Amino acid sequence: MSNTSSPLIVCFGEMLIDFVPDVAGVSLAESTGFLKAPGGAPANVACAITKLGGNSAFVGKFGDDEFGHMLVDILKKNGVKSEGVCFDQHARTALAFVTLKHNGEREFMFYRNPSADMLLKDSELNMGLIKQAKIFHYGSISLISEPCRSAHLAAMKAAKEAGILLSYDPNLRLPLWPSADAARDGIKSIWNFADFIKVSDEEVRFLTNGGDPEKDEVVMSLWHDNLKLLLVTYGEKGSGYFNKKFKGRIPGFSVKTIDTTGAGDSFVGSFLVSVGKDPNLFNDEEKLKEALKFSNACGALCTTQKGAIPALPTPAAAQELIKSHAK
Repeated sequence: MSNTSSPLIVCFGEMLIDFVPDVAGVSLAESTGFLKAPGGAPANVACAITKLGGNSAFVGKFGDDEFGHMLVDILKKNGVKSEGVCFDQHARTALAFVTLKHNGEREFMFYRNPSADMLLKDSELNMGLIKQAKIFHYGSISLISEPCRSAHLAAMKAAKEAGILLSYDPNLRLPLWPSADAARDGIKSIWNFADFIKVSDEEVRFLTNGGDPEKDEVVMSLWHDNLKLLLVTYGEKGSGYFNKKFKGRIPGFSVKTIDTTGAGDSFVGSFLVSVGKDPNLFNDEEKLKEALKFSNACGALCTTQKGAIPALPTPAAAQELIKSHAK
């Protein structure tokens, strides 16, 4: 599974249980039964990294309940280091009910009132683990409420001071924020710290107040001077890369999509494994294009099965998909 000789990538944030209807294409209200699946973007990324032969750890908080212990077991089974995990005696592990509409898009309903992940305090952070990382990866859900927001900022600051690469995938979940403006402000509050940012085309539209994500100048309005690379994912159409020296698009792969959950996380995990191996990727367009083609394949494959973590691909499966499209 994981390869402890590869550079450590620490993923910070939430891990929760997604309850997914056992029948596709129905609303939450219409569903008669649910399957439980592990979820939470930073945890999905951590598992994607180990599945591709990388080395990852997860930092976050769980309820001291059946679901919390189940999730930590899943991390361990996937080869993700769990020394950064802690449990809360008084709060529950977060739950989300997620349904796939007929078009494969998702509808969310969250139970976090507050959930344990929101109650992580900076005093509970395993700073020793964080400082061993080569890359520190996070999202924006951990910025929504205190004390987790302060813990997130403290972890980010420690990583930055230790010279660790900061990787940010905002992973917008509007229903969790008090308002759209709060989400925009929250996501942008840490924007300028990141060395690497990955956003979806929808997030570009949201963060630029309706700008067209197909237009380079709209995407580049999100650029900041400390940034080494900005990536945009365009679903099945692939991904785009932007930095000061070059920009371009890498086409996606057409597959039979069943569930888009975790596709972006599979893409990010794959890309971070490539960066961990070769930090010069950001400056070498040819190498970058190869890495992105592989990440596109990983993202595409993740949509061909239900659930995020179970659907994360192996390197061999991604290579196979690339080969089959090269003919």
